[in-house]
Amino acid sequence: MTTPSAPPASQPEKRVVTVAIENGHALVTIDNPPVNALGVSVRKGLMDALAEVNDAGCTSAALVCAGKTFVAGGDISEFAGPPPLPHLPDVLDAIEASETPFIAVMHGTVLGGGLELALACAWRLADANTRFGLPEVNLGLIPGAGGTQRLPRVIGLEPAARMAASGKPVSAKAFEEMGGLDLVFSGDPMAALASFRDALPARPAKTSTRSVTDADLTALKAEIAKSAKGAEAPLIALETTALAARLPFAEGQAIERQTHLDLRQSAQSRALRRLFFANRAVTRPERLRDIEAAKIEHVAIVGGGLMGAGIAAACLAAGHRVTIIERDSASAEAGRGRVEAIIAKDLASGRIGEDKAEARRAKLEAGDSYAAAFDADIAIEAVFEDADVKRAVFTELVAVMREDALVATNTSYLDPNLISRGLPGQGRFLGLHFFSPANIMKLVEVVGTDASSAETMATAFAFARGLGKIPVETGVCDGFIGNRILSAYRRQADYMVADGASPYAVDAAMRSLGMPMGPYELQDLTGLQISWANRKRQRAAGTWPGRYVDIADRLCEMGRQGRGSAAKKGWYDHTAGKGAPDPEIEAMVAAWREEQGVTPKTFSNEEIVMRIMAAIVNEANLILEEGIASSDTAVDIVWTEGYGFPKHLGGPMFWAEETGIDRLREAFADVAAQSPGSWKPAGVFKG
Repeated sequence: MTTPSAPPASQPEKRVVTVAIENGHALVTIDNPPVNALGVSVRKGLMDALAEVNDAGCTSAALVCAGKTFVAGGDISEFAGPPPLPHLPDVLDAIEASETPFIAVMHGTVLGGGLELALACAWRLADANTRFGLPEVNLGLIPGAGGTQRLPRVIGLEPAARMAASGKPVSAKAFEEMGGLDLVFSGDPMAALASFRDALPARPAKTSTRSVTDADLTALKAEIAKSAKGAEAPLIALETTALAARLPFAEGQAIERQTHLDLRQSAQSRALRRLFFANRAVTRPERLRDIEAAKIEHVAIVGGGLMGAGIAAACLAAGHRVTIIERDSASAEAGRGRVEAIIAKDLASGRIGEDKAEARRAKLEAGDSYAAAFDADIAIEAVFEDADVKRAVFTELVAVMREDALVATNTSYLDPNLISRGLPGQGRFLGLHFFSPANIMKLVEVVGTDASSAETMATAFAFARGLGKIPVETGVCDGFIGNRILSAYRRQADYMVADGASPYAVDAAMRSLGMPMGPYELQDLTGLQISWANRKRQRAAGTWPGRYVDIADRLCEMGRQGRGSAAKKGWYDHTAGKGAPDPEIEAMVAAWREEQGVTPKTFSNEEIVMRIMAAIVNEANLILEEGIASSDTAVDIVWTEGYGFPKHLGGPMFWAEETGIDRLREAFADVAAQSPGSWKPAGVFKG
């Protein structure tokens, strides 16, 4: 009989805040990976550290963080319920009031609660590469621990209001120029701290006691309102920050705190927090987490057009060596020129310096021979959307590349299985659907073939994350997750235009929902010929679903293929620059209706939105039923990151739940009745 072994002795819980005291100076270290979030254990640890350094009568206490960053925010997982004690505002008030003055020594990112913590310290030192921000508005919130009240007392009202309302971080240099830092250093932070302590200046007035000069925020308010596109938090953050010039700190902080807690319960904040956690989940599929990804150094890109150039620029920005392969030397040089133009634009905007620009140029090659891909770790084709053309590219690539190198198609609609069928090394093929412009758009749909290995998929996800992208896995169907739903969106828009709605009214209705542009504005931007080619392919294959409206086809035949076409016309007239509604289109649509015997109907703004959203949500539910998407949050990530669906509305599925599933069911019944035989209803209609 085997005697059971005794259970292991319990290990002492790791302290997330430690204190070391030497020569009357304390070093308080937060070590709460990965981003030193100010969760309850850290807040308790800071209160204990505060008592320890004051009991010891320390001359100063330096606050530092282990790992790659200073505190990068609060613990978002706590936001769903009542905040546990101690509350962050109380911790920061105690640090500010401490007899031992605190010195924040910062690196990495100092965001949200991290910046609020730094503002409560007497002095602030930062590595030159540090970035500072109050990004709470990106979660539908405002700062909740004095950020809107302390920051104006340090850097002034207008710059503080801009930081709080925009959520955009600023560099150490910019923050120093605003008055937010006492020292910017390069190199060893402990050496910088020691030097600062050796000549410790007189303790400044507590941040909360400083006065704020009022400022006219009218122009900033208009700017923020325009960029917010219906999001509530940015304007609330601006108005709350403005209180710093009118109210004592304690009163302003109390209003800020209550507003922050109220916003935690708002639909917009719940939507944005859901997307935040969904983003983490979809970009690291559970089944791939224990699989080691192959290292990617050299990327070959076949096709140097707008898409290929954008992918190349994204790869260069991530530090990869990139080779563009084109059909001839002139096309290769044109592709190189497009990539260099993107680099030049980043340089001119200040996003990168000349050193980074030159480093990217040095890693870029372009030529007309597939042999240049012989040592590439991954090749991505970005050529014309034709299965035979793409298959020919794959055939050329596998003839020269290593057997373990990945080969990916950037197709928007086509089945990667058909493109790779019969080629050697089936496990290494997949689809990587980038969105245009690929150097800016974050979404990448990762499409495995029937034979894609787990190692291939893990490497593809790691590669996309390394580019700063948001990879979402999708099954194989026509258009994958995003473009399949987009097709349903466009079909229902076309049906309403056919039956009486103006295309310009449809666009206006979708903008009123918060979309950056309507479906016809989007077609003019991307080019009508792309969806035209797809419609012709589907009709030839007999897969077009139901009723067919050929108004857009007729525009294409007239040469009106969008603002980038020779005519500079599509649904809108772009000949004067900004697109304008065109009476010729209204007349053409009216003539089409008469030709088809359609009696025009009137659709209200609400009817347009509800019917289009019902078509979108129905298609999303079909995608879920078929296993094309793994979850409703995957659908929402694709549509917020790839198609401009307002993030503060949480994506189509979250919006449907908030709007009411019964209302969407009724709207879909109207959609089905409007175009009989054109829609397959989902078995389960849910948000």
